[in-house]
Amino acid sequence: MADNPGKLLELEEVAKHASKESCWVVLHGKVYDVTEFLPEHPGGQAIILKYAGKDATEPFDPIHPPDTLDKFLPKEKHLGPLSKTSLEVLRKTPKEVSSDEKEREERKKNLPPLELCLNLYDFENLAKTVMAPAAWAYYSSGSDDEITMRENHSAYQRLWFRPRILRDVTNVDFSTTLLGCKSSMPMYITATALGKLGHPEGEKNLTRAAHTHGVIQMIPTLASCSFDEIVDTAQPGQNQWFQLYVNKDRSVTERIVRHAEKRGIKGLFITVDAPQLGRRAKDMRMKFEDVGSQVQQGDSSVDRSQGAARAISSFIDPGLSWKDMKWFKSITKMPLILKGVQCWEDAVLAAEMGLQGVVLSNHGGRQLDFARSGIEILVEVKRELKRRGLDKPEFEIYVDGGVRRAGDILKAVALGAKAVGIGRPFLYAYSAYGHQGVERAIQILKDEMEMNMRLIGARNIQELVPDMIDTRNIGARSVDSVPDHLYNANYEPLELVKSKL
Repeated sequence: MADNPGKLLELEEVAKHASKESCWVVLHGKVYDVTEFLPEHPGGQAIILKYAGKDATEPFDPIHPPDTLDKFLPKEKHLGPLSKTSLEVLRKTPKEVSSDEKEREERKKNLPPLELCLNLYDFENLAKTVMAPAAWAYYSSGSDDEITMRENHSAYQRLWFRPRILRDVTNVDFSTTLLGCKSSMPMYITATALGKLGHPEGEKNLTRAAHTHGVIQMIPTLASCSFDEIVDTAQPGQNQWFQLYVNKDRSVTERIVRHAEKRGIKGLFITVDAPQLGRRAKDMRMKFEDVGSQVQQGDSSVDRSQGAARAISSFIDPGLSWKDMKWFKSITKMPLILKGVQCWEDAVLAAEMGLQGVVLSNHGGRQLDFARSGIEILVEVKRELKRRGLDKPEFEIYVDGGVRRAGDILKAVALGAKAVGIGRPFLYAYSAYGHQGVERAIQILKDEMEMNMRLIGARNIQELVPDMIDTRNIGARSVDSVPDHLYNANYEPLELVKSKL
């Protein structure tokens, strides 16, 4: 029975197919037979069976792009739309709202005025109070003991400024170009997955804010919104990049890459630090809290411990290697940047292979715990590239992870980074306030940039130089030896913006 507007189905019929043997679900008013897909679902059968014979739209949307079933489910399994009568029944069926959800909704209503948010930590503090536990766990989690996640931030605190004085800093300009694209500041919105966990508009919040402020958005492979939705949300002339997880099926990867180039993407960032996703305990524990995970409690072959991260990433190819770079060059003219470089040796290899750049990154502390921070690696990467005559303008170096202040951006740029990527803080901003929250967060960074550039004595990006940074302690790593109240407790010694409750 193919998808046919003339064939209308009733909820009573759908409800008869609520088992492993015959599993139908309703998504956005259409009925799908997912029986044969059950064993292949990356998140396991249990979560689908929980909604077998029912409307699964609400749990489906945050973690799947809207075109998922069109891509992966055969057309003959698209059974058809519900009748108007059944749609009306769905519309009128009261949504089950837990007491926790009611409390979260009440807290959302009592969020403080946006203008009271004065730093990026304010958004994190507020988002924690209004996000669903599973969403917060996914966004906030790091791998293993989360040492690297915290070190990403701490590393910036080992770098100190050496300001220059008596310079005319009446006019300050921190605009730049990134891969040939104009940007109002040396910062881009880096790729983060599952945007709808925090807000119904998902990654489109970031697209709108990026346009408002003239910065670049990196679109993630694992977005909740479809790639085309995000690109269509962009305004004429707005520049976007694309983050790529390489599929085991290279034909799938080639199709994605060619489509991205056709849609005008200005840079392809190939993730190279995730041959397997790290163990993120906060996220993994959420798997057990879903009632549906108990459907197969007695089946020892079912892994219920992996959480959202691994559930959506089983397609990633652990066999990706340097030899694949030649193939990438053959299928696209987009600049190729390796995202997730963690030592100078690999940065040198990338430059020698003629790639256009690297992102010094450890995946936000979500992969190998005790991997060093991108800002620490930057110092040695610049040194070794210069030694080999490879430190050239056409090879751009980016850093992400742990950036929370414009001062962090200044440190990275002064030490040789073209720009920094920021991810989590913008997720928190829109989880609380939508795209206006992201716009406010970027404006805060811009205000800090203007102030800090005046105070350090730099009138433009070119005047941010290594001599302005004291790097002597950059390698002096010590786990939690000095508590960072701002990071670990949202800066309790100073007053954070509070909700009205």
